[in-house]
Amino acid sequence: MKDLTDRALNLAQTQNASYADIRIVRTITQTVTVKNGVVEAITDDESFGFGVRVLVDGAWGFASSADVTPAEIDRVTALAVSIGRASALVQQEKVDLGPPVAHVDTYQTSVEIDPFSVSLSEKVDLLLAADREMRAVKGVKVATGDLVAIRERKTFANTEGAFIQQEIVESGGGLEVIAVSEDDVQQRSYPNSFGRHQGTAGWEFITAMDLPGHARQTAEEAVALLTAPPCPSGVTTVILGGSQLALQIHESCGHPIELDRVFGTEAAYAGTSFLTPDRLGTFRYGSEVVNLTIDATIPTGLGTFGYDDEGVPAQRTPVVQNGLFVGYLTSRETATRLHKLVGGPYAPGTSNGSMRAAGWNRIPLIRMTNVGIEPGEWSFDELVAGTDDGIYMETNKSWSIDDKRLNFQFGTEVAYEIKNGKLGRLLKNATYAGITPEFWGNCDAVCNRDHYVVWGTPNCGKGQPGQVAHTGHGAAPGRFRNVRVGVMKP
Repeated sequence: MKDLTDRALNLAQTQNASYADIRIVRTITQTVTVKNGVVEAITDDESFGFGVRVLVDGAWGFASSADVTPAEIDRVTALAVSIGRASALVQQEKVDLGPPVAHVDTYQTSVEIDPFSVSLSEKVDLLLAADREMRAVKGVKVATGDLVAIRERKTFANTEGAFIQQEIVESGGGLEVIAVSEDDVQQRSYPNSFGRHQGTAGWEFITAMDLPGHARQTAEEAVALLTAPPCPSGVTTVILGGSQLALQIHESCGHPIELDRVFGTEAAYAGTSFLTPDRLGTFRYGSEVVNLTIDATIPTGLGTFGYDDEGVPAQRTPVVQNGLFVGYLTSRETATRLHKLVGGPYAPGTSNGSMRAAGWNRIPLIRMTNVGIEPGEWSFDELVAGTDDGIYMETNKSWSIDDKRLNFQFGTEVAYEIKNGKLGRLLKNATYAGITPEFWGNCDAVCNRDHYVVWGTPNCGKGQPGQVAHTGHGAAPGRFRNVRVGVMKP
């Protein structure tokens, strides 16, 4: 690989690129899906290619190819330089990457059991066992089980001396049940919605979920929702379960702290952010119990790696400390720009390692790593006992949020009323809405580490052309006061 990376970097420099990097990426993905007792799909995909990124006259150029040969590396590198030179003609401000990045290292996901060493028959048998449990419950119309295994081998090198080789392994799985009556349709998922829960780990991550052991309960809850009363409307106290709070963090914290959004480069597609640079270090994002971090080093986190796609080491960085907004997800370019703009201890001009590309044929963007809320001091029972009247909501069903990440509405698969400090009736079609800083300002309790899970979100979209990123969100259940729930009447 080093012969190929050196070839690209040397050519870029001879063609007057002030900076260049290259990523050579091979990704293999295996998925297994069982639906209503039938193996619906087994797929094995492989992708192999490279991408070259250059700076010419202070402007970016990028090109890629699936033909990893010396001749093609020459052609693509020259094309990237030509694109950079053309981009410089309309560039308003020259890119400044700040201090050089020259790490030489290797990294590998910690894996107990390689998911690709597990036979297809064992994977199918696991899903069929869960399927039997789900379909044994009367009222179940559709039962689906899903497993995925991913291995990505990536080589990164740049003209500053970096040479990094990484192997990232991901494993995931999940169940979904759809129950149908004459006048209603309800769904229930385990352990997370939208297909599966996923992490950087081996087959042990899947076996720990015990999909067959949770299948019947998942189906029973889906059927019970058909006859459950709807979520009431009004203003009340809400306790969000960990997986729902994880998505709340993703949408109302993770996206607005992406510094490229703040600077407007995602405005056409993904939107901008209410967390503008003048608010850094001074804005009250939430209550005193709200402490949010980005951390690409957490074991099994779906946003965990050794180095990002600029060769910057994985890091842990505070985002909100005791409710105060203190940090962004950054790249080398945006961190340097922010430092020039606001200075101070919050922007030292070096990236916190948040640049990732969805593949060899995409340019790196600022993406969430593992953005999570730090555990508090409460047990779940204490949260419920301290709530006279409220609703417990869990497992996302729908979401909507504006392009600045301020006004939102979420729906959950399941909810329970809380009366006099105890969980009560099952409720269906639960929704809640709010304004981000007001909502987080009303957070008065977060559960302790016993309830903490790093949830995987494998479907985060961003960029033009589009890129799907894998992100993680550590969360334990949290309590929020004065929340609007249900369908609000005028």
